[in-house]
Amino acid sequence: MNRTTIRPIRVSELPLLEDLLYEAIWQPDPTRLLPREVIRLPALRCYVEAFGSRDGDCCLVAEIGGQVAGAAWSRCLHGFGWVGEGIPELAVALFSPYRGRGIGTRLLQAMLNELRRRGFAGVSLSVQRDNPAARLYVRLGFRVFEERDGEWVMRCELR
Repeated sequence: MNRTTIRPIRVSELPLLEDLLYEAIWQPDPTRLLPREVIRLPALRCYVEAFGSRDGDCCLVAEIGGQVAGAAWSRCLHGFGWVGEGIPELAVALFSPYRGRGIGTRLLQAMLNELRRRGFAGVSLSVQRDNPAARLYVRLGFRVFEERDGEWVMRCELR
């Protein structure tokens, strides 16, 4: 079994964030997938566009056998998981072959530690209430900040 390395994303890997953004969209019915072009919508595009150019942009990847298995990234923006100024929103995704192996947990723990190290008071995200990942977020300290239409906006305190 290959060892998992958690590390900062390399500039050459930034284009992978588009693929991972699509993977981050919870699609419970594999027979009714959204078209990949959905990531071009302004409401989603803002999570990856010119990533690394804003203060506070942060991304860690999980690498296995020389391949990026997934990423957790955050950016200060007014998106689906917005809870307040200065609180970055988090996105996380693993490519399907790497799910269910504990990699997401390690990646998120490392990301929370990195954001804490950078001095952020908290981090937020949005997740569909029925998405199995919601249980992981609760386990890692995220709490429901707001609920709307089956979606949870969650916040994790970092101080």
